[in-house]
Amino acid sequence: MKKVQSEATRKSSPPIKVYCLPDEKAHIEAGARNAGKTASSYLLALGMGYEVGSVIDAYLVGDLVKINADQGRLGGLLKMWLTNDERFAGFEEAQMRRTIGVVLSKIEETQQALLQLAMKAYGDDDENFSG
Repeated sequence: MKKVQSEATRKSSPPIKVYCLPDEKAHIEAGARNAGKTASSYLLALGMGYEVGSVIDAYLVGDLVKINADQGRLGGLLKMWLTNDERFAGFEEAQMRRTIGVVLSKIEETQQALLQLAMKAYGDDDENFSG
């Protein structure tokens, strides 16, 4: 039996030409690079109404996940100290205070890192992050 191929493919269909100025072309190509797409697939996605995500967003999410995990570990250490966990029984109080001071400063550092990543994701607009 012979199969008849009735569906057209994109490669066999005629292309759409888009006339634009050099700065417009550069803007389109930059958007395509940020989305991890070719200019053609980027314009097709936009034209079909799809939301085009950014590759940078995926990297930021990965960084946020790592920092969040660090926050969780530091919080766990702090909780163990506050509940007088038996694993800390052999430590001197002065040493524990120094250690807790270091943990608290690390928590502050990771909070600042989270804030910096959030500001990067939203274009460094301080109004979005005012207390």
